[in-house]
Amino acid sequence: GFWSAYPAYQGRSFAEIACPVTFTTDPELAWGFYGHRLNLYRQHSPHVGFAILRRWVETMPHGYFVVTSNVDDHFQRAGFDPERIYTCHGSIHHLQCLAGCPETWPTDAVQLDVDPQTFRARSTLPRCPQCGALARPNLLMFYDPDWLSARYEIQLRRFQTWLHNVQNRRVVALELGAGTAVPTVRGVCEYAAWRLIRVNPQDMESPTRGVVLPVGAREALMRLDAAVLNRLANGNLTEYDTH
Repeated sequence: GFWSAYPAYQGRSFAEIACPVTFTTDPELAWGFYGHRLNLYRQHSPHVGFAILRRWVETMPHGYFVVTSNVDDHFQRAGFDPERIYTCHGSIHHLQCLAGCPETWPTDAVQLDVDPQTFRARSTLPRCPQCGALARPNLLMFYDPDWLSARYEIQLRRFQTWLHNVQNRRVVALELGAGTAVPTVRGVCEYAAWRLIRVNPQDMESPTRGVVLPVGAREALMRLDAAVLNRLANGNLTEYDTH
């Protein structure tokens, strides 16, 4: 449903727009697409499911780790510990230089005006503060050998350390909406989990060691939370069991 929000792009593939080459061949189109997304992510707050999930994981005696391919930084905005988040595809809230400067920087000063009909940027495009070349989001696109991933490699090392420390524990992975088109998060969950709870209303392949809940993430988290609270209230579950 994501692509249907951009009628001006009909007839063009997602990969054709979401690639570094578009910033060179048609920068207003590229920044119209990513600028519109940046504006949307800034305007919308994380839904109630994030608060439920945070309440759960903060009770875990051996901690938790978030692995997300989302680039919106909603886990950070929802109050999750930044030291326990691995954003494996980068963040739209950071930029890098299209000409190859080695530094990245936040989008705090970026304000983009996007034409709602054509979805093309019509304001001044972001520029590198070092050399003045056009900037691009610091996230992994299609056909993207120049993505600067150093920030996220640090996150990955933290995740690997945590995973090593809990390798003899019964790690449960709660996989929320991870699809098969770009199966990064699916692969991590299937590898790391002792038990896997797959929440997905579309790609419903049953995991080898787990279950599938064929609903959206917010609905699944709300229903699971209600079930746990109900069992706690009725004495059928203790706080220790929820760990």
